Amino acid sequence: MKYQIIQPPVELASIIRYFWVLEGSVDKGQRYVHRTLADCCPEMVFHYKGLFDDLIENGKSGKTFAACLAGQSDRYNRFSIDQDFGIFGVYLYPFAVPLIFNIPADELNNEMVDIQTIIGAEGSELVEKLMFSKNNSGRIDILVEFFKKRLQNNKQQPAEIFSAISEIIHSRSRQTVKELADDYCLSQRQFERKFKQFSGFSPKTFSRISRFQQALGTYSKPFSSLTEIAYDCGYYDQSHFIHDFKKFSGHNPNHYFNRIVEANKWKQ
Repeated sequence: MKYQIIQPPVELASIIRYFWVLEGSVDKGQRYVHRTLADCCPEMVFHYKGLFDDLIENGKSGKTFAACLAGQSDRYNRFSIDQDFGIFGVYLYPFAVPLIFNIPADELNNEMVDIQTIIGAEGSELVEKLMFSKNNSGRIDILVEFFKKRLQNNKQQPAEIFSAISEIIHSRSRQTVKELADDYCLSQRQFERKFKQFSGFSPKTFSRISRFQQALGTYSKPFSSLTEIAYDCGYYDQSHFIHDFKKFSGHNPNHYFNRIVEANKWKQ
């Protein structure tokens, strides 16, 4: 399995967290199951080689889109494939959804929508260019041009709430919603309304998912106790950490950090 992260150009770093590539080979007669976990950030996903099945509950499955916008989520999902695959992704800040696609962020919660449905002919043209690109460097050039063009055509100005959203993503603060609202000179009600509009979730839910993602980020580091991970990532105690980890990943954190499980197999 090959996974690569590529940083965006400086002029787009305020809306794109990074580009990523995941490529893998699957032995004949075998299936690879990929589990995506709860995430407070959306992403654009392009399957340039192979196409996964979406494993729905009750043993059912359905084909995924070759190119889609996957919204921020508060649950895990499972996908499988029986052939070699290649995926290119654009990991976004949640407020990029209204800025780039003119869609309120909360309309995409737990949703995967094909690109053509969202932006029509422009989406079809974008997907065709990406699929026929010879390499990932070319795909980045195509997407950088796409994002710059969409930003130029969008008259909506960045809101101060963007800073609050970014702060929660990148910090391990335990600030209350009221404290955050005060920091941005808004009433708690105004803050919560604006926050949900541009992040998709309430500040409380968004913070929980963000803490969970920060915990996942410690995976490659030397393992410490669950208590240490919980404390370092802003949890009040280990029990809250275990509860959220199970909800957002479907795995016990002790298993995730000590064994090869479905959610971390691609990292091996």
